[in-house]
Amino acid sequence: MSLPSASEPAESSPAETIDAHRHEMLDVNRNPANEMSRVLGTEPVHLAADPSGGAIAHWHHDALHDVVEPMTDHVIMAYNGAIQRMERRSGRSIESGTFRRGVVIIIPAGSSSRWDIPKPVDVVQLYLPHATLTRIADETDTFTPTDLLERTAHPDHITSRLLLSAADVLEGNTALDTLFRQQLTDLLATRLLAAHTGRAPSYRPAVGGLAPSVLRRAVERLRSDADADVSLAALAADSGLSRFHFCRAFKESTGLSPHNWLRQYRLEQAINMLRDPQQSIALVAASLGYASQTAFAAAFRKLTGETPTDWRRRHG
Repeated sequence: MSLPSASEPAESSPAETIDAHRHEMLDVNRNPANEMSRVLGTEPVHLAADPSGGAIAHWHHDALHDVVEPMTDHVIMAYNGAIQRMERRSGRSIESGTFRRGVVIIIPAGSSSRWDIPKPVDVVQLYLPHATLTRIADETDTFTPTDLLERTAHPDHITSRLLLSAADVLEGNTALDTLFRQQLTDLLATRLLAAHTGRAPSYRPAVGGLAPSVLRRAVERLRSDADADVSLAALAADSGLSRFHFCRAFKESTGLSPHNWLRQYRLEQAINMLRDPQQSIALVAASLGYASQTAFAAAFRKLTGETPTDWRRRHG
């Protein structure tokens, strides 16, 4: 059988043609955060991007009557404002719903629609690359399609609560915030596969914690200085596991997620340093990797119920 000549390209299968077209379309799509800024006419209250792809943004914006153009990533939104009715138009399709806590909005990558929202909005958005969704499906051995369904004010308290937590938990500590955001993104991707692809997933069960030597390496990395790379990618690479399976096995071994383990360890470090009256609170904050003394004080109070100054005064 002769090969096609350079002037006669080989025929592609229908699936290959569709997939190629999809990627070509997404290549020219807009960055989600930039497109949202254009449509909403404002900047996010907070935007945290991940080097591995994706971001989480918290928005306060006014009423919206505009078209959101196609975007590169999937956009998942959790609503946190006053109850209100809204409408979404995609071509000839018109969907209306009620914005309230506990509902989610999903805009699949490449989708475009007009939105009519009459009142101000408080919303947290996840920008999820399709590659991340595919990776989670592979890592969890999930046998389900990875094409997300469009959702308009769809009841899903689990996804809503997870995503809204991103607006409250960030502490001003690069290592802790990055680890929390990566774990949250992977957890949300797992939830989306289970609840928003149109078919219940099938999992291969996995049990057991980390081998002692692997757990020891992970703990050593987490205990490293504040500038050490404690991303999920680095921790998983050391263990020889995927990010998903590393998180599951680490919690099985320690009872805590990597983020909560590091958070608890940093608190213990802070308490030990605060016992030394020669250590200023500003120095303790900087030593533990916090962006400011204020950020450290807020994180310390969240975990202990009192400020570092009050704790030091009480234990002095």
